Amino acid sequence: MFHKVLIANRGEIAVRIIRACRDLDVVPAVVYSEADRASLHVRLADEAYLLGPALSSESYLNIGRVIDAAKSAGADAIHPGYGFLSENADFATACAEAGIVLIGPPVESFGLTSDKSQARVFARGLDIPIVPGTCAPLTSSEEAVREARSLGYPVLLKAVAGGGGKGVRLVQSESGMQAAYEIAGSETRSAFGDASLYLEKYIAEPHHIEVQVLADHIGNAICLGERECSLQRRNQKMLEESPSPFLDETLRRTMGDAALRVVRSSGCTGAVTVEFLVDAERHFYFLDMNARLEVGHPVTEAVTGLDLVCEQLRIASGAPLTLSQERVPVRGWALGCRICAEDPDHALAPSPGVIRSLREPQGPGVRLDSGIYRGWEVALHYDSMLTKLTTFGNDRAMAIARMHRALGEYRIAGIKTNLPIFAEVLSTPEFLAGDIRVGLFEEVQRRFEKTRAVSPSLFKAHALAAALAYADATDSLFHAQDEEKESSWKLSGRPGFLAAFRR
Repeated sequence: MFHKVLIANRGEIAVRIIRACRDLDVVPAVVYSEADRASLHVRLADEAYLLGPALSSESYLNIGRVIDAAKSAGADAIHPGYGFLSENADFATACAEAGIVLIGPPVESFGLTSDKSQARVFARGLDIPIVPGTCAPLTSSEEAVREARSLGYPVLLKAVAGGGGKGVRLVQSESGMQAAYEIAGSETRSAFGDASLYLEKYIAEPHHIEVQVLADHIGNAICLGERECSLQRRNQKMLEESPSPFLDETLRRTMGDAALRVVRSSGCTGAVTVEFLVDAERHFYFLDMNARLEVGHPVTEAVTGLDLVCEQLRIASGAPLTLSQERVPVRGWALGCRICAEDPDHALAPSPGVIRSLREPQGPGVRLDSGIYRGWEVALHYDSMLTKLTTFGNDRAMAIARMHRALGEYRIAGIKTNLPIFAEVLSTPEFLAGDIRVGLFEEVQRRFEKTRAVSPSLFKAHALAAALAYADATDSLFHAQDEEKESSWKLSGRPGFLAAFRR
C-alpha cells in the first residue's frame, strides 16, 4: 500500500478520499486554491499545498503545479477524484514521467476514458450499440450543421473530455447550432482545458444507467450493479438510485455483461463506470466509460457494502481483487441526492454566501458526504454541489422513507439550497411508481417555482419570517466563529485561564 497520497481535488470528494486513506493507514495530503484556504478538506488533511488563485486553470487544472505539489509532499500516488484532471490524458502522462502513480486507468488506455469519441469507436468495434452520431471530434460549427442535417434534429452537442453535464447543449434546429457550439466549447474548455465536441442524436426521455465495475491488473473484473441516473437538471445528474426500478433481470444481466466486455477489452483498471442510455423500448446504447470515481458512488457502496475508494487504492498499489462475481454482496436499495448551493425560487441560480447555521441529518440508513461546515463561505468559483445525501433500506419504500426523513432534518441557513426540490420529487406519483424520466426533475422544479410565488398579501409575513431567520442565523454565526476553540471546561484547568477570562 502507498505511504502518502496527494488528493488533487476539493470539497466533499477530497474529504471522502481523506477518510479512505486514513482507513488504510495512508497519509492524506491535499492541494487547495486561494479561495479554498479555509475549506474542510484543508482542515482535515495531514498536509496541504497551495496551488494558486481561485481560477481553476491557475490551480486545480494546472498540471505542473499539481505535480510539483506531489513531489514536495513526497507522495507515492495522486488521487484525482472526479472532474478537474481526473480524465486528462496529459496529466496521466505527466504523472508517469514524474514516477507518481495516478489512481486511474493505465496511460495506454487513458484515451478511451478521457476521449468519448475514441470510446464510441471502441464500443462499436465490440458490437455494442452506440447512440447515432459522430465519433471524431467536430472541427467547426459548420461541420456540426452538416452532421446534424444527416442525423435529424434535435441533436446533442457533447464534450469529448470530462463529464458532469458540462459542455452539453441540446440543439433543436439549425438556427441555434452556432451559438450552442460556441457556448458548449467555451464551457468544456473552462472546465477541462479542452474545447473538443462531438454530436449525438437526441433520444427523447431515455433512462440513463451507469454500470459500476471493479477491475484489477491481472484481468479480473466484477460488476457491482447499476445506478439509475435519469433524474437530471441541465444534463447533470441530481438523484441516483441502485438498483434501477426500470431494468428487469434479463436487461440487467445483458448490460452488465456488455460493461464487463468493454472494461476487460480496454485494459482499464480500478473503479470503472460504463454509461448507457436505455430507450422506452428497452434498447440500450453505450455512452462512454469513466475509469475514475463517480459522483454517485455512495449508492453503490450502500447496496454492496464495499468501499470503492479503498478498492481504488488497493488496485492502484498492485493488489488483485479479493471478490469474485459470485460473491458480490448486492442487497437492499439506496438513493442519493446531490445537495447544491442553488436558489429553488429563482431557477436554481447559484447561491453563494456564508453558512450561518447547519443541522445535518442522522439516524439509521443515512449517510452524508460533506465538504461544508458552519461559518464556511460558499464561493462562486467552482461547482455548486455541497454535499451528497444517501439513504439505504431493505427495499425501495424504506430508502424513500428514510430520504424523506433525512431531507426534513437537514437545515442549511445563510444560503439557498435545492433541498426543497428533492422533497417534491420524492413525492411525485411518477417517482413513487418508478417511472423516472430525464425531464422529471426539471418539470418538478418549474411546478415548485410557480407554487412558491409570493402574493402581495403575504409580503409582510414573509418579511417578518426573513427578519427572524436572519437574527437566528447571525446568532449562529457568532457561535460558529468559536467552533474550533476548546470548551471552557477543558480550558479551566490550564494556567492563565481565569486571568484571560477576566480580560
